Amino acid sequence: MKKIPHRVYLTEEQMPKQWYNLRADMKNLPDPLLNPGTGKPITEEELYPVFCEKLAHQELDNTTRYIDIPEEIQEFYKMYRPSPLIRAYNLEKHLDTPAKIYYKFEGSNTSGSHKLNSAVAQAYYAKEQGLKGLTTETGAGQWGTALAEACSFYHLPLIVYMVKCSYEQKPFRKSVIHTFDAEIIPSPSETTEIGRKILAENPGTSGSLGCAISEAVEKAVSTDGYKYVLGSVLNQVLLHQSIIGLESKAAMELLDEYPDVVVGCAGGGSNLGGLIAPFMQDKLTGKASPRIVAVEPASCPSLTRGKYAYDFCDTGKVTPLARMYTLGCDFIPSANHAGGLRYHGMSPILSKLYHDGFMEAISVEQSKVFETATMFAKQETILPAPESAHAIYGAVQEALKCKESGEAKTILFGLTGTGYFDMYAYQSYMDGTMKDYIPTDAELEKSFARLPKIPGIQE
Repeated sequence: MKKIPHRVYLTEEQMPKQWYNLRADMKNLPDPLLNPGTGKPITEEELYPVFCEKLAHQELDNTTRYIDIPEEIQEFYKMYRPSPLIRAYNLEKHLDTPAKIYYKFEGSNTSGSHKLNSAVAQAYYAKEQGLKGLTTETGAGQWGTALAEACSFYHLPLIVYMVKCSYEQKPFRKSVIHTFDAEIIPSPSETTEIGRKILAENPGTSGSLGCAISEAVEKAVSTDGYKYVLGSVLNQVLLHQSIIGLESKAAMELLDEYPDVVVGCAGGGSNLGGLIAPFMQDKLTGKASPRIVAVEPASCPSLTRGKYAYDFCDTGKVTPLARMYTLGCDFIPSANHAGGLRYHGMSPILSKLYHDGFMEAISVEQSKVFETATMFAKQETILPAPESAHAIYGAVQEALKCKESGEAKTILFGLTGTGYFDMYAYQSYMDGTMKDYIPTDAELEKSFARLPKIPGIQE
């Protein structure tokens, strides 16, 4: 048998030249975004006050299967892509499993995660449109770092609203964002009307991605020449992140491999949607039938315990309404250490696929996640980000099932980034002070009761 190397790299010439739009192969599309003022499906032009025009077009494009990656973005990608596909030989040995475990590692860039794949695209389109600057939100700080890096490259000012608990937990992430000349503000803040309202209603809040989105959108629409960009959830983001899955599939084809199971961490959906894109295409078109498993935090379980309903994408209720699995836009998750997964809703694309039975989902407490993360680091020498460690946990569970059954399944998971800015979290786990918080049914029902009422659609 041919020995499979530990790491497989595509050449620059083998890198994808197009992004893949998963919606083009979905027989049942996600329900349309709704204008919160009219309750009608939103038009491309109605998105222009908030988004760059080309990004607004990508957001609503349900039919174009492949979209060319502009040459300038391809050249930027080549500074850190293609990213490696890694065979986890030592993890397999440690687990004593017949399964073959692969992971796509997206941490080999300064932002430390997959987020740069969409950040450079969004900054490029903003520069092309002649904008003066951008605003955004960030949870764990990976998206804020990535966008700061991309905006610095294109000489665009950037204002980042960072979820307050992550702002306090990850001081060095702030330092990196400042290194790339971006302004960073803990959210909720006194700098916006929405931030002041949230603080008045809940003075001690640790914040949420929904809060930070509200502030970033308000800042964008009230600042001349600025637009807002988002690092997850949106259709355009999953489009840009499809490069992860396209590279993964191409690398596996070189090895004559194909995954039986694909596992990704799930917060808003950017990494998961990007990783599974070409494999889900095979599933939708009948070419193959891999199991696809989303792993989310038990403290913020939108897929496993949320409602499939129309909801605002932000706490301030200024964004379009999206039909998705949601915990309610008012839901404030506990200040756990998986900052990038602390979002109340899930991508409308992934929500629809899950609702229609094309995906599975599990949730896991953070102490179990960090137990798996430290074990993985000792075997594979990469300290994973807490978000990524959810996917590792899911992959390990699948490998242990193979150990019991004797099946030599092929497992692929996404290692979205590194955990070097998450040492307070690792220290909390190691010194035994980490706590697992799981919202009660009563807490969730209270949030569900405030889901928006839309005449004729959601009463």
